[in-house]
Amino acid sequence: MTDLKKAAPDGAKPSADAPEVIQAIPVRHYGRYLAAVVVIVLLGLLVRAFAQADLEWSAVGDFFFDDQILEGVKNTLVVSVLAMLMGLVLGVVLAVMRMSKNPVTSSVAWGYIWFFRGTPVYVQLLLWFNLALIFPILNLGPIYKDEMTDVMTPFMAALLGLGLNEAAYMAEICRAGIQSVDEGQTEASQALGMTSSQNMRRIVLPQAMRVIVPPTGNEFINLLKTSALCAVVMFEETLRKAQNIANNSGAVVEMLMVATLWFLLITTVFSIGQFYLERRFARGSSRELPATPWQKARQNLFTFGRGKGAGVGGA
Repeated sequence: MTDLKKAAPDGAKPSADAPEVIQAIPVRHYGRYLAAVVVIVLLGLLVRAFAQADLEWSAVGDFFFDDQILEGVKNTLVVSVLAMLMGLVLGVVLAVMRMSKNPVTSSVAWGYIWFFRGTPVYVQLLLWFNLALIFPILNLGPIYKDEMTDVMTPFMAALLGLGLNEAAYMAEICRAGIQSVDEGQTEASQALGMTSSQNMRRIVLPQAMRVIVPPTGNEFINLLKTSALCAVVMFEETLRKAQNIANNSGAVVEMLMVATLWFLLITTVFSIGQFYLERRFARGSSRELPATPWQKARQNLFTFGRGKGAGVGGA
């Protein structure tokens, strides 16, 4: 399109029949302004209510880096990472079993997923912690034999409760990712003489990671928060440590705030890592990768001082 109003030569008057420049007047959204004011007022009232509450806010800062809290944070990270690794490995195995043409293995995988997805994590943790009531002795023959109370420690109960439950969800995520790969890829690998295991490891799974990674990151963030339920089996994670301090000091709400802030910090760090991991696996499918937070900040900074034209030519 050419500009309808051409610039006149120096010293010459513009043509009388030249069209006028269309002035683009932005539409005012009064509803947005009103909604923003209402939200700001409500947030201000919420902050004021917490500020005027009968709480010792200094205790939050005093106990934030307490040795017991830091130990609880470490235990939270350890059990969450190990449970996620267990869930990921077992989830891949269950996904392959679920898609198997063998009716026995596919039925076992379906039953596992059905049970662990259909029962609350809280109940599963209690079942593992009280397993000694059903099996007082763990007898594996010549390999291992010991009392179940010594084997099923709070850490072991938390790890099994979280890891085995996570495996059920990861199995469905992995199955969806594997099925997203075109069947022609498998046929081509078979034509090259690859076995089923080689095809799965070298062809299918690398391509399926683009679909598997985003929900897996969400599952891990959820697992970090779910680890707080391990307090019911006496596992000394972040919430349990905060409760212990609260019972001794009487600062119940303050210690809950400390636990809340630590969970927010942990999940934020891992959410950033999830973003960059998803961005890496999107390289083979997206022509333009999503901008990083730093790139977005630079774009907004440069765009802010550039400004826009006041008029738009008509057609």
